[in-house]
Amino acid sequence: MKLNATSMDYQFTGLFSSLVKDYIQDKGSARSYVAYEPTYDGVRKAIAERKKYSTNRKVLVEVLQKQYESLSTSARVKENIQLLTSDTTLVVTTAHQPNIFTGPLYFFYKIIHAIQLSSDLKKQFPENNFVPVYYMGSEDADIEEVGSFVLGGTRYQWNTKQKGAVGRMKVDDALIALLKNMEGYWSVKPNGKEALAILQNAYQKGKTIADATIELVNAFFGAYGLIVVQPDDASLKSLFVDTMKLELLTGFSHKAIQPTLQALTASYHVQSEGRAINLFYLKDDIRARIEKQDNQYFVADTDIQFTEEEILNELHHHPDRFSPNVILRGIFQETILPGVVFIGGGGELAYWMELKNVFAEAKVHMPVLQLRNSFLLIRAKQMQQWTALGLSKEDLFKPVLDIEVAFVKMQSGAMLSLEAELKLLEQAYDQIQKRVKSIDTTLGAHANNLAHQSTKKLLELEKKMIRAERRKQAVSVERIHAIKNALFPNNGLQERVEHIAEWLGDFGEAWLDAVIKASPTMQQEFTIIDQID
Repeated sequence: MKLNATSMDYQFTGLFSSLVKDYIQDKGSARSYVAYEPTYDGVRKAIAERKKYSTNRKVLVEVLQKQYESLSTSARVKENIQLLTSDTTLVVTTAHQPNIFTGPLYFFYKIIHAIQLSSDLKKQFPENNFVPVYYMGSEDADIEEVGSFVLGGTRYQWNTKQKGAVGRMKVDDALIALLKNMEGYWSVKPNGKEALAILQNAYQKGKTIADATIELVNAFFGAYGLIVVQPDDASLKSLFVDTMKLELLTGFSHKAIQPTLQALTASYHVQSEGRAINLFYLKDDIRARIEKQDNQYFVADTDIQFTEEEILNELHHHPDRFSPNVILRGIFQETILPGVVFIGGGGELAYWMELKNVFAEAKVHMPVLQLRNSFLLIRAKQMQQWTALGLSKEDLFKPVLDIEVAFVKMQSGAMLSLEAELKLLEQAYDQIQKRVKSIDTTLGAHANNLAHQSTKKLLELEKKMIRAERRKQAVSVERIHAIKNALFPNNGLQERVEHIAEWLGDFGEAWLDAVIKASPTMQQEFTIIDQID
């Protein structure tokens, strides 16, 4: 399998927000909401500043060693865990929920970016070590999103009666049945059996989703030294108790983001406004908001309530029962990890940009924010059909109707544009209007109305000409639609829908290696990967 990688500017894709585009291009006010620029110089400054903040490396390493003790790990994973005991070792982090069976393609893209950037930063700053980390969002409770995947255009949903944090849920008969469903798809693929075996080994009945995800990710990326952190752990959360206490007593995070929200909304879309208290209570199958009225604390939609003394006692004795929401999650992540760069998607970076003051109030280091890599994967047949139509890779990102019209005009020998005639008509009516006004000024309005009607009728005629030509080119037009719909499902990014099975099944490790080799590091470019044989 040979693949060709082509890079292009994000702004030409038309698929990213103005905030993301401004952040990449250093336009507008986007970079005023971060601590460092997303450049090597920004990383250099972050490394120097990071030294002023302490990390409890002893607890982190102990938790990781315990987490990995039952797994078959590579020498590089063991080495990287040990490297974390040193103050010169820093972390490049990406985060994602534990989507069943990996979920959409960009789950892999994030991890690959962290691996590649860690390796690149070691070359740029050899006095430090950089460890790639996947921070698992195991406390997410959105089972509709985390418990679903799309395969071959069909959406599959894990229908379980379990509730609460998805990472704490267990593999049950319904999930095993879903995996069984995938067997038929994977088994007929030339390279499907090996990848399927990884999923089958990871998702054993009775195992938690968090443990299954660690095993799955380790199987794919352990050889590259990637470390998975499962943060839903009492020891790790004990390191965050002081910040959670401050949040419970003062609601500091909500107050800290208000000035930023006001500034952001003047130019950009606000991602998350948070709540008065940005913590959840997490116990058994409960994951619910903590709310405060006077000096009494309530767990939303339950009968659980605490006095101030009781909830602080609960926090100190059971820190694992408290879970940061989106506003505090990054603060927790950077408390337990010696992070220097965080890799996230456009939506993630948007809410991290709200948090600069929250990091400052919590006295936690804010890392460099790096937009994760995005790819468009094109199969050989699709690329051949597209170029045979006389279309370019850049054309792929245009609205399908614009592509249609341009294609029909390009293919037709007839003159489908009446632009020249419209100009002549405009000139003629200008002369008519001057003449009638010289006779009677009141006739000017009538002449103007006739000009407008004539122009309208010619434009309608032009549309009919294009539609007629389009019918002649029906087969090619249908092919344009088919390729566009396949590469941009629901007019969105392929990577947010398609599953790894569709690529690992056909191409195996060669596909994964190709994506790794094509993955940019600090460069911010969209990458098209097309199969050339």
